Amino acid sequence: MLDALKFCLIRKVAGLFTVATLVVCGASLAKAQVVPGTGEKMTEIGDDFEDANWSYVPNLPKSSNNIDKQVRYPSGAANNNRWFESLLRGHPDVVERVATPEGGLPNSKGALKLRSVQTGIPGAPSNKMQQDDFIMNGNGRFGGTIPAMWTPNVVARVFLPPFDQWEKRTGSSFGFRIETLTRVMKPVTDRKLFKKIGKTKQLEQAWPGMFLQLNSKSDGQNKEDTAAFVIRGDQYGQDFVAGPIIKETGWWTLGMTLSPDGRVHYYATKGTGPLKPSDHLSTTMPYGEPNQQLNTLFFNVMSADNGHTWSTEWIVDDVEVFFVRR
Repeated sequence: MLDALKFCLIRKVAGLFTVATLVVCGASLAKAQVVPGTGEKMTEIGDDFEDANWSYVPNLPKSSNNIDKQVRYPSGAANNNRWFESLLRGHPDVVERVATPEGGLPNSKGALKLRSVQTGIPGAPSNKMQQDDFIMNGNGRFGGTIPAMWTPNVVARVFLPPFDQWEKRTGSSFGFRIETLTRVMKPVTDRKLFKKIGKTKQLEQAWPGMFLQLNSKSDGQNKEDTAAFVIRGDQYGQDFVAGPIIKETGWWTLGMTLSPDGRVHYYATKGTGPLKPSDHLSTTMPYGEPNQQLNTLFFNVMSADNGHTWSTEWIVDDVEVFFVRR
């Protein structure tokens, strides 16, 4: 059991935008990092989905607090108490244990499918991109958060289906993210005058992560379907593209490390093997302030939310959390 400060999880994820900026980080930063998958594995959290009795109880309708301020209880949760619904955006419409697709980890029999069609308000399409969240029960299971000085790092295997099976739009389709605690600039209000008198730095959650963005040939601007990694975010909180242009689908391994200096390091490689230093995509100090601790991780599933077009079908496996105690 970790001896760390307890922290209350509040989901408030910002919107997503299509990005087309390429950023390449220097090799000097990569050399100083801890590759995701390093250290002591936390068995209290994460999931390998090998339990044949794994199931998810959705408790519909799901929440859509980010749009209409509606939190709908009881919320959805997995029967192993390792995953739960976002009270801000709701969970994916399909949360189902499935057989591991070909090429997965050796001896893996089960993985998790995530897919959505109603990513906004249930039964009320917005006709614009929306997203669902699927959240790991982090501090709820191990009783605290992981300080940056312990170098927490996370890994997930993600199956990318053939491009002809993706939702036909250019834009972000899937996200793998962490929740951290950092300082952000917030306005200060004079309680007597009821007006803003300046700004100050206050502790607040942040949600660094990496998205998979399809560059679809259906939009008339791309000659072929490809995908790219969109990183959130730089020192100004802006998203940017980093790493290879993805032309080969199938299994990929994604990872992130929070280092003691508060930076977030992003990694990805084709296949399910362990990540290597050469798989480094980027390093950032999101919003320009050190991230002080890791609270949890979560996945995003995005769709056009038009009431009939399904999102891309995403399958994840062997979600792991590690730390290097100092």
